[in-house]
Amino acid sequence: MKYPGFSFIALLMWVMFTLSSCSTEFERVRTSNDPKLILNKANEYFKEEDWVSAQTLYELAVQFYRGKTEAEDIFFNIAYTYYHTGEYITASHYFSNFVSTFYTSKKKEEADFMAAYAHYKLSPNFKLDQSYSQKSIDALQTFVNKYPDSKRIAECNKLMDEMRKKMEKKAHQQGLLYYKLGQYQSAVKSFEILLKDYPGSAFQNEAKYLLVKASYELAANSVEEKKEERFNETVSYCKKYMDKFKDRKLNKEIKEIYEKSLQNIKKIKA
Repeated sequence: MKYPGFSFIALLMWVMFTLSSCSTEFERVRTSNDPKLILNKANEYFKEEDWVSAQTLYELAVQFYRGKTEAEDIFFNIAYTYYHTGEYITASHYFSNFVSTFYTSKKKEEADFMAAYAHYKLSPNFKLDQSYSQKSIDALQTFVNKYPDSKRIAECNKLMDEMRKKMEKKAHQQGLLYYKLGQYQSAVKSFEILLKDYPGSAFQNEAKYLLVKASYELAANSVEEKKEERFNETVSYCKKYMDKFKDRKLNKEIKEIYEKSLQNIKKIKA
């Protein structure tokens, strides 16, 4: 006679027994105070990609092997356990420390790259703060300068281009948002930064066009003491736009803004 649910209960008991055995084995090694056993088990966990268990045992092993040959691999692997558990700031720190501690290591180049790549992994969606994107670019550029013959140069350049495009898109979206909200001074500054920092930007045409419009609105809504200066700035933006672009429809609109700005300057001076 078969009892309902018997197979499930048996399976559940087997899983619990297995987990308990694994936990018991881990604890036995962790508390053994046996350097060789701890290191061997840490290496085993590392190969099995059990990053947390490996990390715990490696950090115990450090105290036994500091200054010895094994220390190099231990510190290198610890850095990777942090990387694989998504703790990228700590991973970058460990990789950087590895480079400064084991400066003659054959793994030095890889560690330098991973220190930079961990910053890349921290780079968020373009809508969010891009501080880590800039840190990633800086770190990757340092790597390129340090290892000009590395096989990773092409990858570094690709990653840096990706980060720059993300930051470029962020600057464009920020300027666009300020413009739509009527915060024209902030819009002008955002578009100026975009055009200065990303001269070959895919958003260049739109940024210059909106820069003219935002500048005019800023001037028109300014206090009397600042109007002349700001209308003059608008005139300058108009000239640069009309010299650069030949779109007749947009140029007509820009020319109208240009003429209205000159008229306003004339009235102010009268």
